Amino acid sequence: MYPVSARFLARLTESHRVATLVQLFTTDGRVLDLEHEGGSVTVDWAQSVRRTCTVTIADPALIPRTPTDQLAVYGARLRLARGVDFGDGSSELAPLGLFRLDDVDGDINDGPVTLQGKDLSACIADDKFTTPYTATGTVVTAVTALIRRSLPDADVVSLITDIAIGRRAYAIEADPWAACQEIASAAGAVVYPNADGTFLIATLPDLLTTPPVWEIAAAEGGAYIKANRGMSSASVYNGVLARGENTADNIAPVSALVVDSDPSSPTYWDGPFGHRPAFFTSATLTTSGACANAAALKLVQAKAPNSSGDITSLPNAALEPGDVLRIVHPDGTRELHQAAGFTVPLDESGDFPITTISAKEDS
Repeated sequence: MYPVSARFLARLTESHRVATLVQLFTTDGRVLDLEHEGGSVTVDWAQSVRRTCTVTIADPALIPRTPTDQLAVYGARLRLARGVDFGDGSSELAPLGLFRLDDVDGDINDGPVTLQGKDLSACIADDKFTTPYTATGTVVTAVTALIRRSLPDADVVSLITDIAIGRRAYAIEADPWAACQEIASAAGAVVYPNADGTFLIATLPDLLTTPPVWEIAAAEGGAYIKANRGMSSASVYNGVLARGENTADNIAPVSALVVDSDPSSPTYWDGPFGHRPAFFTSATLTTSGACANAAALKLVQAKAPNSSGDITSLPNAALEPGDVLRIVHPDGTRELHQAAGFTVPLDESGDFPITTISAKEDS
């Protein structure tokens, strides 16, 4: 969760005014605050581009008519934030993302005008290789090089233990953002821009060892509104075999099988669910340890659909995908959930649906 004060979190469950900010970064270096009527930011860790935004503004005069207008979709960016107006002249905002402005549309006479954007990973994904590209070195150096190939001034922060990778050749037209994810998987990590626009190389939080960042309780002063719960075995796997074979570096084939080894898990490898393996292959994997890292990461994702929940609470703009949440239901049942996706409104809307995965009873 983005660092916010205890006062911020406490006020979320009390009556308060919502504070929001929409800033436009023009291509000529200006930063403008945009008056806005509403909008939202959708965050979903299952999507290649994690964050997308929609902003509604009233003034139709802002609809661009030439490529040089301030809202023209040729390099302008949006920074969004939402928080709490404490009513005493002070406020606290949590960032919602830095976005590339992609679409502007509206009635040219009466408005409103709708702006749409994607986080900066879209800049990397769209910058397809026009010549063959070879990634080499370590996870951090290779991922950083790919990001800065498209965004030279990007901030890239590694939160992992770096490891070496095998040389990986990418063909013309290949997706550099997908390449970033493939390379990061060698360290059991993912790559994404956070709410500040900084690119992070990080592992997914472990539901069982990561302390909950927020409690959503069905009690007086709690943020709980409603919840759904479900299970499905569709596209669920309980083991991943990761393999690496790198003839370019003359490295012998390596592999590692990681399975669900928890006897209490419904997808236990040696349980009634049976064996349902998935497979992952990459030339970046040059050791059995790297294969194990990649397989462990893929297994977390492969098991995720087995247990899911949809929680609706009062909005909390500081949440991040992967955050561990403690849910206390009306009957007192406690569960741990991991936030997978949510939509943060830019207005006074009360409902805040959170899609979660890996729901587990909290002892």
